[in-house]
Amino acid sequence: MMILRPSRTRKATGWSLLTLGALGLVLPFLQGFLFLGLGVFVLRDQHFWAARRWGWVQDRWPQHVCRIEEMEASLGRRLAGAAERVRRLFSRA
Repeated sequence: MMILRPSRTRKATGWSLLTLGALGLVLPFLQGFLFLGLGVFVLRDQHFWAARRWGWVQDRWPQHVCRIEEMEASLGRRLAGAAERVRRLFSRA
């Protein structure tokens, strides 16, 4: 059973990346497959079809997927820490 965590921001970002990926398949200066992969990565918690695609990628390249998910978790912690510092800064004023 998959649990979806809907977020308008993630959906907008993911669909934008997928659009860039589709354009990148026909335009020579964009890396289409890279943007398609990033779009599926961002949308994996938003749609069942993206979660299935991400599962396929995870089966094919497990060591890379593990590193990507660790980087996402690290970025989330950093952003949360930065947001907390900004909140403390403005609460003093």
